[in-house]
Amino acid sequence: MNNQDSNQHQTSAATALQQLIDVVAQLRSPDGGCPWDLAQTPETLTPYVIEEAYEVVDAIKSGDKGAIAEELGDLLLQVVLQAQIASEAGSFSLTEVAQGITQKLIRRHPHVFGNVEVQSVDQVRQNWEQIKAAEKGESTADTQQLSRKLSRYARTLPPLMAGMKISQKAAAAGFEWENIAGVWAKFDEELAEFLQAIAQESPEAQQAELGDLLFVMINLARWYNLDPTEALQGTNQRFIQRLEKMETVVDRPLSDYTLDELENLWQQAKARLAKE
Repeated sequence: MNNQDSNQHQTSAATALQQLIDVVAQLRSPDGGCPWDLAQTPETLTPYVIEEAYEVVDAIKSGDKGAIAEELGDLLLQVVLQAQIASEAGSFSLTEVAQGITQKLIRRHPHVFGNVEVQSVDQVRQNWEQIKAAEKGESTADTQQLSRKLSRYARTLPPLMAGMKISQKAAAAGFEWENIAGVWAKFDEELAEFLQAIAQESPEAQQAELGDLLFVMINLARWYNLDPTEALQGTNQRFIQRLEKMETVVDRPLSDYTLDELENLWQQAKARLAKE
């Protein structure tokens, strides 16, 4: 792409983005805006931010370019909408959001926008962490604290993803079993404690023991180089696919069938999917 084409592309992108900003502003306008959009707050929109991010990931996995572009648009809408609400409250604007991330990228890439030389990806990562710590007024020692890193994962990632990250970082720091047999032994221990909690203890204790059991399963996945998030997503999808197959052959709602009939339909659906 030559400079002229690049400039035209940037102008086109800026025009399209401004149109989106104007549309969102109109949706939020007390004068003729949309009641649903006007009722939203940063907090009520939070689930949509998460949902749209996951839909972007799903579209990327599908490889469908049209779907990727559409889902990125839905995610961009959430960014613009959050900035619009913040602007109305006098907090910040989309301009400040864009300027902030631009400045951060320049600041954290001195090997691109400055005179720092790097020889590897690891050096880039180290520089990034040092600059990030300086921005937050922290020392490098502070940012290297294991508990601080793990706490960030627990706060910001979905629980299953956070569990894997925490497991990986803890193992790298030495909190690790000597062999896979140790992990399986821990699984048996936690399973027994969970069953005991179910039989004799409070719902709070049961919840805690379930969490311990799930965390050990995440560690098992790590030892076998498996992704627990993808594993569960696959199971969810297979469950839905089997239900779809069942619903193509029934003549009444599934709730009207007996458990034995449902089991028979389930096995038939499973067999058909295996053949396909």
